[in-house]
Amino acid sequence: MKRITRTLAGVGAIALSTVFVACSSDGTGGDGESLTIVLLASSSQNGYNQAVNTGIEQRAAELSEELGITINTKIQDGQFDANTQLSQLQNVGTTGQADGVVVVPHDGPGLGAAFPLGSDIPVVTVLNPIGPDISEMEPQVDGVVSTIATPPAVGATAQAESVVDYCADIDPCKIGLLAGLLNSPLDIERIEAWETVLGGHDNIEIVGTVEGAYDRDQSLSAVSNLLQGNPDISGILSNADQQTLGAQIALENAGIDPASVFLTGGGGTTEAVQAVRDGLWTNDYLNFPVSMGEAALEQAVAAIRGENVTAVIDADSLVDLGPIVTRDDLEAAPEFTGEWNG
Repeated sequence: MKRITRTLAGVGAIALSTVFVACSSDGTGGDGESLTIVLLASSSQNGYNQAVNTGIEQRAAELSEELGITINTKIQDGQFDANTQLSQLQNVGTTGQADGVVVVPHDGPGLGAAFPLGSDIPVVTVLNPIGPDISEMEPQVDGVVSTIATPPAVGATAQAESVVDYCADIDPCKIGLLAGLLNSPLDIERIEAWETVLGGHDNIEIVGTVEGAYDRDQSLSAVSNLLQGNPDISGILSNADQQTLGAQIALENAGIDPASVFLTGGGGTTEAVQAVRDGLWTNDYLNFPVSMGEAALEQAVAAIRGENVTAVIDADSLVDLGPIVTRDDLEAAPEFTGEWNG
C-alpha cells in the first residue's frame, strides 16, 4: 500500500520550518510581528479556490503559533474575470494592505501586466504560473517568488493516455472532451495536450469539445446536448470533477450506465474519490488544493521574512498518491478521501 503523506512543501519545507523556529528564538521574529497575506482567488465562489484558502488559513494559524507572530489572511473574489483580478493585483501592490500575496490566476499570462508592482511585496502563484508561458513553472516576472503548480499539459497528457489505454480494443472509440473555460489559457493548453495524444490513434474519434465552466449544471446541459448526437459515446474526458458529476448525470439521464463508459475528472474531490471507489468513474486526476494553499502560505511568509524560498513546488508531489488514481489504487489507500468538496 502506498504511504499517504501530507507534506508541507516537501523536504525543503521541513528545513524551512526549522529555520522559522530558529529565527523566532534568536530575536529576528517573535512577539509583536504581524503579517497580512491576501489571497486573490480566481473566484471565491469556486470550491477549488475555497480549498486553497482553507490551506492558507490553516497554515497561517499553525505558523503564527510556531513563530510567535500574527499572520492574518484575507481573500478577494476575482469572479473568473481577468480584468478584475488584474486590477486587484495592481491595487494590492500599491495600497500597502498586504505584506504578501497568493494568487490563483484566472489568466496567468494576462496578470503579467501587473508587474512590477507598486511595492516590493512577494507574490506566490498557485495552480498555474504568472507570465507569458503557461507551461513554465520557474517565476517569469520580477515579484513572483514561487509557483505551486504542475504544468497543465502534464496532467492533461496523463489523462489522455489513460483514454488511449481504455480505447485499445475499441474501434471506433468515441470520446467527448469536457473542458473548463474554452478561452482560458490554462484550459487551452490542456485541450491541446488532449488532442495531441488522442490524435495519434486512428481508432479514437473526438466527437465534440464542450465547455463545462467548472460547474455541474452547465456540464450536465453541455454533455446532454453532446449525447443527443452521439448516443453510442465511449467516454467523457473532463479536466474538473464538478464537470464530471454533471456528465455522470447526463449519461444516466440518457440511459447510459456511467460505469460502462470511460469517465474521468480532475481535482480529487471527495465526491470524485468515492465515485472511483464505487466503480462509476474509470479514474481521476487528483489535485491537492489544501496542501497547495499551505505550501503557498509558507513560501510567502518565508519571502517576507527574508528566508529561503522554493521557486517551484510540483503540486503533484504534495501527497504521495496518484496523481491519476484508479479503483485499485484507492483500495490500496483506504484512508484517502480527498482534500475538498466540489
